[in-house]
Amino acid sequence: MALLVAILLSLFVVPQPFGYVLVGAAVVYEVASGWWSWRWSRARRGVVGAEALVGATARVADACRPDGWVKVRGELWRARCVVGADAGETVRVREVSGLLLVVERL
Repeated sequence: MALLVAILLSLFVVPQPFGYVLVGAAVVYEVASGWWSWRWSRARRGVVGAEALVGATARVADACRPDGWVKVRGELWRARCVVGADAGETVRVREVSGLLLVVERL
């Protein structure tokens, strides 16, 4: 966008020797912003799916003795806690087995 604006300004508004400088600066700006955007988009891997829940903390909605329900990131999931956890406790997701989360007390 900046390059298009610079070309139009250099053709119709700015005197000719300075128009080349303006277009050159716009080219440098476009290349630098494109490079920065590319680097920023590659900085982190996308984390999606149920496997992304491993390691997340959850709040127990219904007592897990050993099976119950937990709330993770605003969603209710069926959970299994071998040690057991009461409603309101905080647990950590250890693994995902189908639609069942295996959790441990913190």
